[in-house]
Amino acid sequence: MNTRWPLSAFALIAANAVPVVGVLFYHWTVFSVILLYWCENVVVGAFNILRMLTAEPRDAGVWVGKGCLIPFFCVHYGFFTFVHGELVLDLFGGNLGHGGLNPAGLITAVRRAGIWYGVLFLVLSHAFSFVHNYLMSGEYRRIGLNQLMSQPYARVIVLHVTILVGGFLVQLAGAPLPALLLLVALKTAIDLRAHLAERAKLAPAPAA
Repeated sequence: MNTRWPLSAFALIAANAVPVVGVLFYHWTVFSVILLYWCENVVVGAFNILRMLTAEPRDAGVWVGKGCLIPFFCVHYGFFTFVHGELVLDLFGGNLGHGGLNPAGLITAVRRAGIWYGVLFLVLSHAFSFVHNYLMSGEYRRIGLNQLMSQPYARVIVLHVTILVGGFLVQLAGAPLPALLLLVALKTAIDLRAHLAERAKLAPAPAA
């Protein structure tokens, strides 16, 4: 059994280490951390659309399915992300969340929270996984549209229910530094486990 981690796992760990730097040196709050994780929802959704577009490119029937499923995913996942974002702003935003959940309000909240470089690292991590695992390793030939349609929800829902509950408890405790770091570590562990399980599921079948 291959126990080696893919390179994208290390990119994921590096991206998830950014909040540690923010908490230790830039006074990130619970809202800063959780807003960053909400932004990752948007990043995940955007790259999933790219995955759907590039899946099984030589199958004409699959392209017909893409014409139906991709717009549906955009609306359904977009609504899910919007509601989740409203929850983050209402529960944790305070004065920083007054811009409302719209593009201008989101950009304002990210700027005020000082997490733009965290968002950049998340984009780079997911871009590396998309290119290295999905395209170069041939995952796009081994996954169907239905699996791609449901895949982000399985990962995002478990992760962010945990983060929202954990963030609420940390906030109730007064957001002490160890609790914030524990929240980041919990998110990283859940995210890494899901990433490795996803890679194992999409790995090529071993040669006979």
